[in-house]
Amino acid sequence: VQLQASGGGLVQAGGSLRLSCATSGARFSFNVMGWYRQAPGKQRELVATITSGGITNLADFVKGRFTISRGSARNTVSLQMNSLKPEDTAVYYCTGRQPPLAPYWGQGTLVTVSS
Repeated sequence: VQLQASGGGLVQAGGSLRLSCATSGARFSFNVMGWYRQAPGKQRELVATITSGGITNLADFVKGRFTISRGSARNTVSLQMNSLKPEDTAVYYCTGRQPPLAPYWGQGTLVTVSS
């Protein structure tokens, strides 16, 4: 099973980016998909998750700015990021979980927000 994230890049503060994640090789549907991020020198942190039923969970620091959604294709997820701030600069990782299996991680996509 492989998760492939895309959509990262360089954007000015206040701008927007949309991250996408697609999965290959899975014969099942992830119960939960989501995004984490890791900034230089910091621990990886949760950004947002969404269940197969559409229930979302967003970190407080992105509420009102980011939106997570699942695509029509199985095991795809997107993260719409608006009003980006320099502190949003990080490598963003998509993840998929199907308990009791261990979570799967994508390779990460770099988001850089300039001030």
